[in-house]
Amino acid sequence: MFTNTIAAISTAVQDGAISIIRLSGPDALAIADSVFSRDVLTQPANTIRYGTILKDGEPLDEVLLSVFRAPNSYTGLDMVEINAHGGTLITRRILQLLLEKGAVLARPGEFTEQAFLSGRIDLAQAEAVNDMITAGNDAAARIAVQGIRGSVRRLLEPLIEDVLNIIAQIEVNIDYPEYEDVEQLTTGTLLPEIRSWIARIEQILDRAACGQQVKKGLDTAILGRPNAGKSSLLNALLEEDKAIVTDIPGTTRDVVEGRLVLDGIQLNLLDTAGIRETGDEVEKIGVRRSLEAARQADLVILVRDPLMPETEEDRQLLELTDDSRRIIVWNKKDLQAHEGLSISARNGDIEDLLTEIRNRFAQGISAKDPLLSSERQIGLLQRARTSMMNAQTALEQGGLPDMAEIDIQEAHDCLKEILGEVHREDLLDALFSRFCLGK
Repeated sequence: MFTNTIAAISTAVQDGAISIIRLSGPDALAIADSVFSRDVLTQPANTIRYGTILKDGEPLDEVLLSVFRAPNSYTGLDMVEINAHGGTLITRRILQLLLEKGAVLARPGEFTEQAFLSGRIDLAQAEAVNDMITAGNDAAARIAVQGIRGSVRRLLEPLIEDVLNIIAQIEVNIDYPEYEDVEQLTTGTLLPEIRSWIARIEQILDRAACGQQVKKGLDTAILGRPNAGKSSLLNALLEEDKAIVTDIPGTTRDVVEGRLVLDGIQLNLLDTAGIRETGDEVEKIGVRRSLEAARQADLVILVRDPLMPETEEDRQLLELTDDSRRIIVWNKKDLQAHEGLSISARNGDIEDLLTEIRNRFAQGISAKDPLLSSERQIGLLQRARTSMMNAQTALEQGGLPDMAEIDIQEAHDCLKEILGEVHREDLLDALFSRFCLGK
């Protein structure tokens, strides 16, 4: 399966203390041996040796060389990692030397792809590796760690086993109907199993949606009428003057973005244009974008001004955000108190709002709870649910168990595809191309 030995720089290509050049494949040890001042072929696995990289007998750099032997390496193949001094020039020269000796420049994600193809990890674990690299907050990193440790397989294996048992029961009844000791499978006995299986899938999908939010952060729209204090609130949350604040209505004409990490949960903050009727064409565009941001947001912070009488715009905003995760805050409590959740954004007095956000969202995902964390995985699980629901419908409409088997088999295949045990080459290419070079 593996004919090429691949090589790449696995650290950032910039000046630094050290850089790592990685080799993996059937000739990794031989290529490393041809450029290292000490014997690599007999070097024990999982050891590091100090020596010199040589080109035409001349030293390029003093390095530490690590050897990892198949199958107990990251890729499942023989691997070598060269820890060199972190200069950009010398790092590239060492890589070029390895390529001259027969290595092939690795594609993005190809080391992890080797690990998957050699059976060291499943496809969900491979995705978790990339999730760990790109994690933007503590909660996302915790989810990635669980994924690397095989949490998705542990989550899905009971479901796969149960659906296989259903398929086996159907097959036995079709192939051996004459045997008395074979339990006769009927719609009445099969439907409860299918319904229970679908219910478990629904629970996993609900948690997966939460996991997706944790990974990307909560898109949080700060909404309200002009001069309610939205921009002041954004600045207070970010503890910087991100948005321009004036007493002139309509100052904010477009969405202003910022990011806040609160107790491990990332909030993607969007300060929006004030909602009001206006004849200014530019401001109209800002208002439309504000309303769209509110519709798509995971959380809406609706800022109210107790000094302003309620208007039609206020009622429209309350109606627009009624079905969303909404927090209503009354600003300017330094000027006029209000019985609701009150803050003073201009003075930075927003602790009550932060406490409310923590209470609602900062519980996070337990590090012990496995869940799906990629759109690919969630999409396949949704397909599995749809297939099993089709089987349920067929049985409820009087169909025989063997007529539902095709849909049940499709549900099984979708679960196996999540783990990569059923896969397409184009899918693998697309997935691993999102990795950084050298991983």
